[in-house]
Amino acid sequence: MAATLMFNALREATDEEMARDQTVFVLGEDVGHYGGSYKVTKDLYKKYGELRLLDTPIAENSFTGMAVGAAMTGLRPIVEGMNMGFLLLAFNQIANNAGMLRYTSGGNFKIPLVIRGPGGVGRQLGAEHSQRLEAYFHAVPGLKIVACSTAYNAKGLLKAAIRDDNPVLFFEHVLLYNLKDELPTHEYICPLDKAELVRPGQDVTLLTYSRMRHHCLQALKEIERDGYDPEIIDLISLKPIDMVAIAESVRKTHHVIIVEECMKTGGIGAELSALIHEQLFDELDAPVIRLSSQDIPTPYNGTLEYHTIVQPPQIAEAVRKLMSRQL
Repeated sequence: MAATLMFNALREATDEEMARDQTVFVLGEDVGHYGGSYKVTKDLYKKYGELRLLDTPIAENSFTGMAVGAAMTGLRPIVEGMNMGFLLLAFNQIANNAGMLRYTSGGNFKIPLVIRGPGGVGRQLGAEHSQRLEAYFHAVPGLKIVACSTAYNAKGLLKAAIRDDNPVLFFEHVLLYNLKDELPTHEYICPLDKAELVRPGQDVTLLTYSRMRHHCLQALKEIERDGYDPEIIDLISLKPIDMVAIAESVRKTHHVIIVEECMKTGGIGAELSALIHEQLFDELDAPVIRLSSQDIPTPYNGTLEYHTIVQPPQIAEAVRKLMSRQL
């Protein structure tokens, strides 16, 4: 086991897959000589050359479209978005091309494409650099959507995403890149479609993903001090959602709180709440609670920014109210 920062875990995954498969290449703004905006591709161009670490112009729609075409011809491109918010400029290429071409071609083309990069609410990055795009793309058919949350699952999930024959949107939180974890020295792969049981419990199910996993863990001490035993599940796969794991937990706890950084209106929590009420209504002892970000552009001001997203004390308070029936 070796202690590794998350950005280095992602770099290791990229390096290992490029060494294993010559069809894997990376393209995006500053991924070559600069090494990526968060150093996920640092120095890889020295090892693999400038055509496999391809620096592109500032033209997200163009290079994402080029990556889709490359995937159709048998390559395995990894698109790095310098900031995932910029990939809204490539929405057409991701939705109408990457998501649909395997279907509209009658299966004649596979689209083994990974689109990854930093997103989420950072620290005073401003509205346009604090996007949470998971809900934007969630309704697009044909896409797989994954949100890593630790150095361990970041590496295993990225390797799995690169090997997958379908387009995968791979979300990394900008504030988790320096998170450290013990990684095995042997190769491992994490499944793209499975949730992770972070902490088993009996009283209430906390469903979360990405950075909010760590907010739930921070709230744990206060929740336990109140006498409650929460179960924490990291969704990891946002599309498809692992309803098998969720159902197993809900049948045990009968209470659900969804904790997300996504916006409340039309967010991942909204879809998840609907699925739980449709499929597990008789198992619930109370309505599902959603703790989500405010439906406003993220402020630059640090204090205002803090109050737009869910914080650990709010999670503990939500558990307290739910379990004491003070809804």
